Amino acid sequence: MVGRIATGEIDDLTTEDGKNAAAVALGRMGGKARAEGMTAKRRKEIAKKAAEKRWGSK
Repeated sequence: MVGRIATGEIDDLTTEDGKNAAAVALGRMGGKARAEGMTAKRRKEIAKKAAEKRWGSK
């Protein structure tokens, strides 16, 4: 596929800001899909760890 894009055989699908359209679409659904597959306890553990990293002492 990269070769086809490089030779102009097919067009690369990008958004207005130059990002890959497929990657943008996957990124939008990624966090929601990941959260749906986790238990509430696991989500809470991840949130606590993130808060400690962000707000913990340095």
